[in-house]
Amino acid sequence: MTQSLEDYLEVIGNLAEENNNPRVKDIAERLSLTKPSVHVALHTLEERGMIQHEHYGAITLTEQGKKVYKQIKEKHDILTLFLEKIVGVDKEVAEKDGCAMEHIISDETFEKIKKMVK
Repeated sequence: MTQSLEDYLEVIGNLAEENNNPRVKDIAERLSLTKPSVHVALHTLEERGMIQHEHYGAITLTEQGKKVYKQIKEKHDILTLFLEKIVGVDKEVAEKDGCAMEHIISDETFEKIKKMVK
């Protein structure tokens, strides 16, 4: 899955946890994108079995989508915590860098960082 699609999935999951009813406009606002761009990505995620999207309605994660979302979120949270608490960077920088790193870090490196944080 591309970094972009992972970002969409992460936003959908985060919105679902916040208000349990993510919509296209919410995703567009969160990612600073247009609604048509969001629709294209949602169609791709739907084809991959990650989401269900009612026409003009709510977007929900499938079981497969929830599984991938949890993996992405865990990486994001652990890397952000590592950068902020262990490396000592500012919270905003840790959030931004953690988000970038979550897409490229190897499983081996992530597991070692995870052990350090816990």
